[in-house]
Amino acid sequence: MAESAKTTMKVNIVAADHPVWHGEATSVTIPAYEGGMGILPDHEPVLTVIKSGTVTVVEPDNDRHMFEVTDGFIAFDSNKLTVAVERGRDVKYSTTEEQ
Repeated sequence: MAESAKTTMKVNIVAADHPVWHGEATSVTIPAYEGGMGILPDHEPVLTVIKSGTVTVVEPDNDRHMFEVTDGFIAFDSNKLTVAVERGRDVKYSTTEEQ
């Protein structure tokens, strides 16, 4: 039987000159060069280059954050995701009530 508790991962989004966001998430979508890529807790370790686009983070309470980012990379291992980009900014924050 599937476990009912949601698993989360730690997420840290950093630009070259400032931190952009950090916290817990249940999923993150990134603009990988090969196409959009979703990262969920317990994903296999991955290191990949990303292109300019939108990173979407879903928190455990289903709040959603969207960040415009430029080229960079992501590294995921042991439920820790690091998104390192040249530039990044928070463009949208919404709660489950707004959706």
